[in-house]
Parts: sequence; structure tokens; C-alpha cells
Amino acid sequence: MERLVEAVRRSDPDQVRVLLDDGADPDTLADGLPVLCLAVAAYDTPVADALLQGGADPLRPLPDGGTPLTRAVDGGAHLLVHALATGRIPLPAPARADLLARARRWSEAGAEAELRRITGLTGPVERIRVVDDEIGWWCEQLTLGPITVRDEHRAILTSMEALYGVRTPFDELVARALAHPDRDHVVWSDVVFTLGRRLDEETWQWTRDLLNHPDRLHRLLAAEILLFLILGDAFKGSDPFWERGRELAPWAEQEEDPEVLAALLNAMTHDSAPEIEAVALAHRTHPDPRVRALVPEAVRLPGSLAAVLTLARDEEPGVREAACRRLGHHRGDEPEVGDALVALTRDERQEIRICAVSGLAHRDDPRCVEAEHRIGPVDPELPYDERLMDVWRYRRRREQADGG
Repeated sequence: MERLVEAVRRSDPDQVRVLLDDGADPDTLADGLPVLCLAVAAYDTPVADALLQGGADPLRPLPDGGTPLTRAVDGGAHLLVHALATGRIPLPAPARADLLARARRWSEAGAEAELRRITGLTGPVERIRVVDDEIGWWCEQLTLGPITVRDEHRAILTSMEALYGVRTPFDELVARALAHPDRDHVVWSDVVFTLGRRLDEETWQWTRDLLNHPDRLHRLLAAEILLFLILGDAFKGSDPFWERGRELAPWAEQEEDPEVLAALLNAMTHDSAPEIEAVALAHRTHPDPRVRALVPEAVRLPGSLAAVLTLARDEEPGVREAACRRLGHHRGDEPEVGDALVALTRDERQEIRICAVSGLAHRDDPRCVEAEHRIGPVDPELPYDERLMDVWRYRRRREQADGG
């Protein structure tokens, strides 16, 4: 049993699984608490998942009257709460009610205020930014005295309400997101995801109306939700707003904030209409590269080929890469497309060189063979890029065409 405790403490989910398969008790105690509490305190979702798969009880009563699940809620551990709550389906009604009530209490009070109430301390709160490298979102971790929490309680409440069929009012969800005014914060992201899955006309209209708000953050939130609504639900095969991006053109024409404009264009590019192309072309010289980088996907080729070729020579690598992707997927026989891709195989950015060589290969342009050498050594620590095989595939096609 000590080996299981040690594996949990050093955050080794693979070893935890091995030990559980060998008969270790998933509710082994460490300092009087089940090892699942160690994973919860460390915000260690992979280890918690391993323990839950091995039979650990998220509702095991603790000496203080709580459970591992309630500790995860109080600690503001969004992913952990979801893992613990869905590991035993369905949770008993009292456990669901307690989960939602706890999350709401923390959400309404705010993490710092509730932390001070619990500890009774008035000193400074230690704050650190915690980034989830895999997902890309972040949260703030607060420590006061002996207690540490993360400010993810509004995300917990939002996702658990959705899980249990609670349709939280639109304005309340907007307020939760704006309490963390950063599009990469976990709460903002979870609100966008939750509202973006409400594929109904009411949500579309409310979100679109939010684009009229004088505050840029409200408009940014609306633009991101609209993107999710347009993309639809891939799992259910539902996309009722797939061709509604063109409705956003009037707002994109008048939007002055570059971040909001970029988000709007991103949503619009998933539709195809003359008014969308006109808006995109009007912004092809926009001073913000985030906006210019969205133009290539919003226009049609070969009609707007000149604009994309110009963007392929842009000073910003992100814009050049976007233009390179668009040119690489274009199957027209215009010689200037191949010439532009050849030029991009000499770009200072390896990612762009890979994209350009791949584009040439997909176009069956024999210059891809010589250009492949310009890609250079690829970092072996990075995930393998399948596009590196495109020249080999081109050669195989040629061999088969020649009867080889």
C-alpha cells in the first residue's frame, strides 16, 4: 500500500494503474485520508482518473464530514470535479445538490472572499497563474494560510449545471465569463463552450444582439460564442447555423476593435458568401496581423488570388502562413500560385517552409522535390508532422503514373 501512496505523491498515473491492477486498494489511506484526496489536493487529474478507474470512491466520507468530491469543488478544481462527478454515474441526488450549492456559494462570493471567510485571515493572498499546457487555458491559484484554491468555481458551476440539465439564464452566464475578462481563462472558455452548444434560435439572437454592446469584452464574448454556434455539434451532427455567418457582416464592417474583428472574421469564414468576401477584402491591409491572417480563408480563388498572393509576402509570419495554407489547398493551375509557394519554401519560419513544400506536393509541382531539402532538420521532440511525407507521396504518385 505504501507503494501506491508513493506513486500518487510523485504523480505517476501509469504506476498507479499497475499497482491497482496488482490488487492495491484504491481507497488506501495516507495520513488518515484516502489517496484520492492527495490527488485532489495536488490538482492531479491524471492520477485521480487512474484511481477512479481502479474503483476509488469520490463520495467516501472523510473525518471532517466532506468527501473527495466536495474537496475538489472547494478547491476550484474544474477538471477534477468533472472526473469525480462522472466517475460514478449518476451521482445521488443529494451529492448533485451539494456539488451545485458549493460551487454557487464560491462563485457568488468570489474565491478570495470565500477563502478569507474560511480561514479568518486578513493578510495578503499569494497569487500565481497556472496554465494548462495541454488545453491552453489558465486560472489563478490563491493561497491564504494553509489553504489553496483556484478561481475555477464558476466553470465548475457552469459545466455541472449543463451536465445536469440546468439551463442557466444567458445573462447570468455572460456575467460569469466577464468576471474573468480574458478569453483564455477557464471560466470564460467554459461559458463560451456551454452557450456555443445551445444550438437554438433564442441563443443565436441573444448572442448576436450582444454584438451591439458598447463594451468590447461583451462583443468579444459574443463573437466567440457565435463561432461555436456556427460550427455546430460535431458529435450529434447538428449545424443549424452553418450558413449564418453572413449575418455578421454588418457588425464586422463597423467593428473597430481588432481582437473582436478577428473573432468575428473567424466565425464568418466558416460560411461562404459574397458579403463575407467583401468584408474580408476590405480588411486585407488592416494594421493588425490577426485580422489580415483571416482574410485568405474568407475569399474565393481565383477571383481574389491577387490579394492572397500579396498576403503571402506580408511582413508578419502568421499572415504568410495563413496565405500559404490557402494557396497550398488551391487546385487551380495558375502558375503564380506555384511560384508563390516556391518563394515561401525559403521563408525564415520552418513551419511555413513545411506548409509550402506540402502545398507544392499536393499540387503535383515537381519543384517540391528540390524544395524539400530547404525544410531543414525537424525537432525530434515535437509531434511528427504528417506533411513531411507529402513529397514521398508525390513521388509514389509519379512512379505509379509512369507504371513503376
